[in-house]
Amino acid sequence: MTSLNRFSHPLTSSLLELHDRLSTKGFTILFCLIPSHVGIYGNELADNLARSATNSLNSPVPVNDVKKYVKSILHSKWQAQWDLKNTNKLQSIKHVIDCWPSLPIRKLDSVVLTRLRIGHTRFTHRHLLLGKPAPLCTACQCQMTVLHILIECRRFNHQRIRCFPSSCITLKDILYKDLHPQLFTFLKMIGFYFLI
Repeated sequence: MTSLNRFSHPLTSSLLELHDRLSTKGFTILFCLIPSHVGIYGNELADNLARSATNSLNSPVPVNDVKKYVKSILHSKWQAQWDLKNTNKLQSIKHVIDCWPSLPIRKLDSVVLTRLRIGHTRFTHRHLLLGKPAPLCTACQCQMTVLHILIECRRFNHQRIRCFPSSCITLKDILYKDLHPQLFTFLKMIGFYFLI
């Protein structure tokens, strides 16, 4: 039965598995509703036995089923909140809440990558700690951001084309799950790697 809810009680799962096994062996199983017949001894006895069987279904739900259910609800709520964060720098790269694979890169590269993904580097944000104005790009006269440095700044066009041979590259192309293999080369070429 394909409509089985994955959070069903184990007894239900066992019954459905038995049904499927018998069906694959060629058995035809017919389910019948037997209504109550008050006053008929055999039927009253059957009703009582059926009621006593359903009472045993009130047993506790297995802990793993509860954990899976709670985890699924929390993940859905977290995703709904994340979808509303359209001004978040990381959300522009990562639309879905899921685990990214750990990359086989050095610890320093991992820190650099994380800072780029969240859009906060020492170079672009230290002015907040020092109480100074934000750094401006000397070529473009706009605020220095991770987006500007990696994608927009015309001063780095030559290095960008050399490392990312595409006419239209985005932050997602460079920083998503499988980061671009030339990212660290580009950062070192433009002298930004050690400022992150």
